[in-house]
Amino acid sequence: MQLVVGLGNPGSEYARTRHNIGWEVADQLAATLGWIAKPADFDRSARKKFSALVMDGQANGKKLMIVKPTTYMNLSGNAVQAAMAFYQAAAPDLMVILDDLALPCGKIRIRAGGSSGGHNGLKDIERALATDQYPRMRLGIDAPPQFVPGKDYVLGAFTAQQHALVEPAVGRACEAIVTWIDRGIEAAMNQFNRE
Repeated sequence: MQLVVGLGNPGSEYARTRHNIGWEVADQLAATLGWIAKPADFDRSARKKFSALVMDGQANGKKLMIVKPTTYMNLSGNAVQAAMAFYQAAAPDLMVILDDLALPCGKIRIRAGGSSGGHNGLKDIERALATDQYPRMRLGIDAPPQFVPGKDYVLGAFTAQQHALVEPAVGRACEAIVTWIDRGIEAAMNQFNRE
C-alpha cells in the first residue's frame, strides 16, 4: 500500500487557503484517478479512519490510499503514523504534500527525505515516524509580503494572480504523484523538479 498524504486544516474557514494546498492536491488526485466525479466530492465520499478522511483504491494496478488528516496541521503525524502502522507501510511508500513559503507560487519540489524546513506538519510527521526520510512534495505559495506574519499569510487565500499559478501546479502535482507510484521517487524528482 502506498499512501499519499495531503496536509491541511479541517473546517470551512481553512478551505482554499495557502496552507491547505495539500488537501487540494489530494482532492484533485482522487478525481484524476476516477475515484470521484470532481474534487469537491472528496470529503463527502471519503471514509473517516486514522483521524483522517481517507479513500483507497487502485492506481495503475497498485494499491493506494489518499489521506487528509483532520487533526490540524501541527498534529498530522498521528494520522500518518496510524495509517502506516495499520498497512505496515515503509517510509518510501509515503508521499506527503504540503505548502512551502520558500518556493515561488506554483513551483513543485520533490524530495526523498530531509529537513522539515520549519513546516509544523512535517515536524510532527517526523516526530511520529522517528525519521525524516520519507518522500515529500512541496508546492510553492510565495513568501509573505513584508510585515505580514507567516502564520497569517499561510492561513490566507491565494490572490487571483497566485491562483492562476496554483491551479496548473495542482494538476502537475497529480501527474508527479502518478509518476512516483509507477516509476518511483527518482523518476518523479528528475521529471518534475526541473520544471
